Parts: sequence; structure tokens; C-alpha cells
Amino acid sequence: MHRVQTFIAIAAALLLAAPVRAQQEERLPAAVARALKAASVPPSAVAVLVQDVDARLPRTSFNADRPMNPASVMKLLTTYAALELLGPAYTWKTEAWATGPLRDGVLEGDLVLKGHGDPKLGFEQFWLLLRQLRARGLREVRGDLVLDRSHFAANGHDPARFDGEPLRPYNVGPDALLLNYKAIRLSFLPDAATKTLAVSAEPAPVQLDVVNLLKLAEGPCGSVWYEGIRMDLAHTDAAARLILTGSYPAACGEKSRHVAVLGHPQFVAGVFRQLWGELGGALQGGWREGTLPAGARLLARAESPPLAEVVREINKYSNNVMARQLYLTLGAETAQRPARAEDGEAAIRNWLAQKQLRMPELAIENGAGLSRSDRISAESLGRLLAAAYASPVMPEFIASLPLAGVDGTMRKRLGGNGVAGQAHVKTGYLDGARALAGYVLDRRGKRAIVVFLANHPNAGATKAAQDALLACAWERSC
Repeated sequence: MHRVQTFIAIAAALLLAAPVRAQQEERLPAAVARALKAASVPPSAVAVLVQDVDARLPRTSFNADRPMNPASVMKLLTTYAALELLGPAYTWKTEAWATGPLRDGVLEGDLVLKGHGDPKLGFEQFWLLLRQLRARGLREVRGDLVLDRSHFAANGHDPARFDGEPLRPYNVGPDALLLNYKAIRLSFLPDAATKTLAVSAEPAPVQLDVVNLLKLAEGPCGSVWYEGIRMDLAHTDAAARLILTGSYPAACGEKSRHVAVLGHPQFVAGVFRQLWGELGGALQGGWREGTLPAGARLLARAESPPLAEVVREINKYSNNVMARQLYLTLGAETAQRPARAEDGEAAIRNWLAQKQLRMPELAIENGAGLSRSDRISAESLGRLLAAAYASPVMPEFIASLPLAGVDGTMRKRLGGNGVAGQAHVKTGYLDGARALAGYVLDRRGKRAIVVFLANHPNAGATKAAQDALLACAWERSC
């Protein structure tokens, strides 16, 4: 009798479970399921959401409540929060201050450069800042160059921690006096006639020595043209030497590659000396870190583009360094102290609470998505996108997202497909994680929220599944 009751209970449970499994399978669009099968990615490793922006319930939902690593899609949370908390017109300032009198072009004191976390302070903008100093009549600094980076707290960033690639610009850490993303562009200039290869650096910090031992090679120029180049860095606190060895295919012609080889203060000081000398200026002292003293006098100021433009670059091109700068800026503006990562997180969590966007599963490390520990669900991303669509900053936010088949990280996707030009979506990419989230304007002129998250060793093969989801959202078949 006991065995019979047990059998009946198991059978009833299976009958009750069968419709649930069938319903879940139906919620994963057939084209997406086929593409996942071809990629050897199980449905259990994927979360999907499709929902009209004005609807309370999704049209398609699969594993939507599961916490997953969103990779760079996490930038949607950071940028939307910033647009609302700081405003689209918010700007950053970088300032030059004098600590002594300026007479006949000579500063009898220190020149202090104070940064406030500008994500967009490039080589050209820095040159213009120094041009302002020359226009004010400054020719010679008798004291030191003092770098004030105190707007952000020291973070002990290790550029090799994430993936062992410390020279890659995407691994550059945030800094209150970030300059040119701390990146140097190496230009490779082959001369077939003399069978030589010249290498130039721009910017060229004075304490950086680039040693070119590369040889020209025969053969085709592959898509990964730089794979034959080895870069070894040797440095001290005062100087650095970048040694290039290996081969460079002559068929590649002129190419360039960006690298990050110096610490933030060393980079700023080196580029300052380069440009200041080119502008005819002189610096008699050395350089050091410090804070702006009381009584200093403002000489020049550089102002960033407005936040709306900065957010556009962050999302269109998935710029990790700029996103991390923005994350700490949120912390600095709300905590009113030298910002730490936890201040950026607190600012975002408080903002979410005020908007009643509950995300208990949320884990956020640096605001850029360059993290193995970040977590968010497709459902939470869907609610975030719905709130953004109803926000006054909606136009700026949507315009910052890559347009499928047109620009940004989606420029080469879905060309010739009906959804091309109709989907504003942010992409995400990490080893073992692929993601996509944003909006699709469907063939009936109705806008839908679309979210795709995949966490699996084969996640890199889910591009076709993502495209299939965008297509079915556009066709309104899911």
C-alpha cells in the first residue's frame, strides 16, 4: 500500500511538472533555442526577456529571475543612474593653480594640476590647457609640478588582476587625474624599400624609452596582425623602458596599437614635460604628488564635454575606463569625500531604492562590468530599462546605445536584416559571458525591451541566438 501511494505521488508530481517545463520551453523562442543548440549552450545557461515598454508583463521570459554576470551590460545601470543623479549637462573640470607670484613669465612657486575625474581629458585637451597657461604669460616654473589626485581615494589598482594583460588599455584603473586613458598609441611604419620598421609613440612621455627590435616579416597580414609582437616592460618609479621584439608583417602597412605602460602620476608628469617643452615652457623643479594648498591662484581650467556626450561614448564603444571614472564620480558627488568604489555602489543602491527598483541579487564591483563577480537578473534589467524609458533623460539614454547595423559595438551586426537600424542595444563580452540589452522598435512601430544573458564556457558562440532574439522581437513573434 505504501509503494502504491508513493507511485501515485510521484506520478502526480510529474504530471504537474510537465506543463511547467513545456511552458518554459515555449517561452524560449524556437529560433533562439535552435541557435543555442548549435552553439552547444544549454538553455539553463541563458536568461531571456522581451517586454513591451508600456506593458506590465513580458511577452517572453525565460530564467529571467536568475542572477547572472551581465559583463559590460552593467554599464546601463551606471550610465542611467548618472544621467538622473548628475544631469545630462554635468561636466568635469581639470585645473592649473599657482602657489606663488607670477612675474615676467616666471612662477616663483609650484604649479598644481588638480583633477576631478574627467573621463575625457585627452592629449589634445591637455595641450589646450597648457596653451592657456602660455597665453597667461607663464613661461617658466621655478618650483615643482604638483599633481593633486585626491578627488578619488587611492585604490591600489592592479591592471594584471583581471586577465593578466596589464598593458591593455581596458585594464587601466580610474584616477582623478586620468589623462588620455593613460594610453600611448604605438604607430608601426614599415619601409619595404629599406626593409626597416620604424615605431613612434604618441604621446611620448619624456621618461619612456621605446626600444624597437622588431623585424619585418614576409607573408599576409592576418586579422590579429600584432600577434607576432612581444612587448616587455621594465620600469622604476622614475622611468620605463618598453622593449619590442618579434616580427611585423610588411603586408600590413601602417598600423597602430594602444598600450598603457606607466602609472597615472608618471604618465601625467611625462606628458606635461613633453608638451610644456614643445610649447617653449620650462620646469626647473621636479614633480610630486600633493594637494592644492590654501591661497593658491587659479590660472587655467579645462572642461569636459557634457555627461550626455560622455555617456554616449561609454555605451557606444563600451569604454571601461570612462565607466569606472563615472562610477567614482557618482561616489564623490554623493559622499562628498575622496571617492572609493563602495561610494559609487552606495550612490547607485540609494538611487535604486528611491526609484523603488528592488534588485536583491545585484552585485556590482566597478560600474563597468569588467568583473567576474557582477550579478544582475534579466528581470531587473528589464525593469531598469522600463524605468529609463519613462524617465526625462530617456532621449539621452537611448541615444547612447549602439544602433544595430549602424554604429558602436553593433556596427557589424545584423546588416541587411529587418532589425538593422531598429534596435538600440548595449552588448557585453567576457570570457564565459555574453549579454545584450536594450530596445527594439518592431515592425508595427511599437518599442520593446529585450534582454539576453548567457553564462557558459561556450557563451562566445551565442551571437546567432542574440540576433535571433532581436529578430523575433522586431517581428513580434516572441
